[in-house]
Amino acid sequence: MGNFMDAVVGYPTAIYTVLLGVVVIYWVLAVLGMVDIEGSGIDVDVQTHADGDTSDVGQLASYVVAFGLNGVPFSVAVSLLVLVAWTVSCLGGEWLLPLVPTMLLKLVAGTVLFVASAAIAIPVTAVAIRPLRGLFVSHTAVSNAALVGQACRVVTGVVNEKDGRAEISRRGASLNIRVWAPTPNTLKRGSHALILEYDEVAGRYLIAAHEDIV
Repeated sequence: MGNFMDAVVGYPTAIYTVLLGVVVIYWVLAVLGMVDIEGSGIDVDVQTHADGDTSDVGQLASYVVAFGLNGVPFSVAVSLLVLVAWTVSCLGGEWLLPLVPTMLLKLVAGTVLFVASAAIAIPVTAVAIRPLRGLFVSHTAVSNAALVGQACRVVTGVVNEKDGRAEISRRGASLNIRVWAPTPNTLKRGSHALILEYDEVAGRYLIAAHEDIV
């Protein structure tokens, strides 16, 4: 147990331990509905964002596809990368680094372990992502205008000008759609709202709570 804790707080695993702590805090906030899993961060699916630098997004997307990390939200891919890298680094720090004789060599070996952990995490994460892609399929209606005027249920903690997701039942299936609403509003997780219009450029729907519609 002592060797394990030494590895967790020692170099290089301590770097991944901090990152893992950030990931854990992020997912706690996601569970509480304070952040949108798919709306916060960069969408790993290859697409152009109108409000971003298309050259930077395109370059990032090319790396993401090359490494096989596409098809899931950016937060999911990064979380898995950090978790796998932390695990590999922790095991190496517990089993391999104690065999290195001097402090200088431990520093060099630790740096190699840090890079190797990140390198190993990429293909392992790519394999882990494959069965998850079906959970994050973007359901874009064949005729988006057909959803206007229908009721939906908010599934995120808040809905504002930037973030928001809602579910709508259509033909026996539950569709998860991007939504937004001007703030302040009374929308929260579980709220029932009405779809008012569809923004083709942003690919999302304007909604309003029933009580806000005159």
